[in-house]
Amino acid sequence: MATVAEKAGRGGARELTIRGIILGALITVLFTAANVYLGLRAGLTFATSIPAAVISMAVLKFFHDSTIQENNIVQTIASSAGTLSAIVFVLPGLVMVGWWTGFPYWLSVAVIAIGGTLGVMYSVPLRRALVTGSDLPYPEGVAAAEVLKVGAGVGGAEENRRGLRAMIIASLMSAAYPLLGKMKLVTEQVVGTFRIGAGATTLSSLMSFAYLGVGHLVGLSVGLAMLAGIIIGYIVLLPIYTAGGPPVGTELADFVGGVFREKVRFVGAGAIGVAAVWTLLKVIGPIAKGIVAALASTRARRAGGQDSVELTERDIPITIVGAVIVLSMLPIGLLLYAFASAEPIASNPGATLALSIVYVLIMGVIIAAVCGYMAGLIGASNSPISGVGILSVLGIAIILSLIFPGVDADATQALVAFALFVTSVVFGVATISNDNLQDLKTGQLVGATPWRQQFSLVLGVIFGAIVIPPILDLLNTSFGFVGAPGAGPDALAAPQAALISA
Repeated sequence: MATVAEKAGRGGARELTIRGIILGALITVLFTAANVYLGLRAGLTFATSIPAAVISMAVLKFFHDSTIQENNIVQTIASSAGTLSAIVFVLPGLVMVGWWTGFPYWLSVAVIAIGGTLGVMYSVPLRRALVTGSDLPYPEGVAAAEVLKVGAGVGGAEENRRGLRAMIIASLMSAAYPLLGKMKLVTEQVVGTFRIGAGATTLSSLMSFAYLGVGHLVGLSVGLAMLAGIIIGYIVLLPIYTAGGPPVGTELADFVGGVFREKVRFVGAGAIGVAAVWTLLKVIGPIAKGIVAALASTRARRAGGQDSVELTERDIPITIVGAVIVLSMLPIGLLLYAFASAEPIASNPGATLALSIVYVLIMGVIIAAVCGYMAGLIGASNSPISGVGILSVLGIAIILSLIFPGVDADATQALVAFALFVTSVVFGVATISNDNLQDLKTGQLVGATPWRQQFSLVLGVIFGAIVIPPILDLLNTSFGFVGAPGAGPDALAAPQAALISA
């Protein structure tokens, strides 16, 4: 039986093409907008690889010379931009703390693009350590590869038509339900606050097809883990922390909600933090081996030419990776300097900026390793990316508190905003490394060239960085964020941004 690469004519297969890049960019706009809204409304984002692959195959089938590798590039671009939408777990925090009133376009584009590009570079040596040299399942990467294989084989056209038809029907249903809700024909949300013993708790359900889709993507095992967290948080911890009832003059619902935000949520953050540290300890060895293997591959290509290394083992040369990482510290320093014009940082910018840049450089390695491993283990949609953000913001907050002890309220606000901005850069690394290895696993299974995928990931980062800020501005203007100055009754919860800001 011929392999996928052989069926596609691997020797001269079309892979990185202009039409593929354009199609990936168009899909990016749609999925990025959906992920930004879902992340701010529900605190969840979804992996866009599989739906992007389905759409790509349906469109490129009209071209007789399309290949499975070209479809893979399209889904790589779309998935990286869709995953980058998780930056909404941090960036809205600057509005919530009152530092920004909107999202300055070019400043937001720069921090998202640089952080995302760093994420691609940091995860290049991780491919050998965590993809080709490990037995991690990469559930979404394997699923995307299977979808691409179906499209490239016998009967693929019919499968593509069915998949596209299902997506269109689901999209229409998802749009119709909130419309009916606004017409008061169906219920949009069910919320209840009630007592349990001496304490109280609250449970709510937002009747949304988006939640149904996310639940399908994360699967049963992760769904049960989330159910266990709900039981521990809402049925056990919340009644304990609310024992005795609310203070005089405070509504029970407001009291319970406040206790959840200020206490229970941090218990979950601590659990995620411990899991992240444990994961890092497990992957240090494979990471070191991956870097050594990447250096050996670069030397082999220099000594024997391109043909001395198999096509499916050609990463972006590790020397270029290192140069991009080091050179990226310059624009990061300039961004931080422009952001650090307020006191107390303005009085001591040198030490603050130097330590912050070193922090981004080192924390990026740690974050990329942890997120890449977790994505391989449970999938990009299920990776506890917000917990990694909490660890990142705590790290830079500790550094700032040591440099500027005992500051007043105004200075504290400036330091909080600076910490969130630094975390936004690191979080860009986290989101892309969370997705990059998943895509590279798909590429491994369909015979793709790693360096072309890695270049496509950078393109996806740039497309996403261009699209995300105006979407954030639109949602901020239309709804606002809970806890932000001037937020209305329909404000978006932005739970992760609220947690990391807190």
